[in-house]
Amino acid sequence: MNTRLDHRNPLVFDTHELGRRPGALKKVSRTVSAPVDLGLDGVIGVPEGADVELDLRLESVMEGVLVTGTAHAPVTGECVRCLEPVERELDADFQEMFSYPDADTRTARKDEAGDDAEDEDVLQLEDDMFDLEPVLRDAVVLALPMQPVCRDDCPGLCSECGARLADDPDHHHEVTDIRWAALQEFQQNGAGNGADENQEK
Repeated sequence: MNTRLDHRNPLVFDTHELGRRPGALKKVSRTVSAPVDLGLDGVIGVPEGADVELDLRLESVMEGVLVTGTAHAPVTGECVRCLEPVERELDADFQEMFSYPDADTRTARKDEAGDDAEDEDVLQLEDDMFDLEPVLRDAVVLALPMQPVCRDDCPGLCSECGARLADDPDHHHEVTDIRWAALQEFQQNGAGNGADENQEK
């Protein structure tokens, strides 16, 4: 991690007030602008620049700082059934541990064989600061619907002409199933052949 955190970034939080005192607590409320691509790309997400309201609880523990919080933001997308715009409010809850860089020297190590795999997922404090953006992204994606709909009973679009069925519940087309059409043709031909045979006899 060579990139240093920028304290001016609104998604970077300072924990130095906690002083590495287990049990020390700090509550933070902050409104930030949504970063780009916050959500499910091409499906639904928080518009870039929209207000994201954050309510955080920072708690000092032996290994680092436990961050518990909620993000509230508007989301926009497209109904997967009728393609109409979808707009709603989203609340995403999250909890994440940000470890002290030297936490592994102060706590008992477990299976060293599995440490490397676990270390890749460990988020660390840097100069007593942490970047909430990756945690926020994960929380928002998990809270979003994978297939958003404008309403639960959205009937979608007409498969024949693409008309929005919610606007015209009685919408329909007089279309004969090609399987029945073939059967009707067969019956007509069969009936005609039978009549011809009777005449020949």
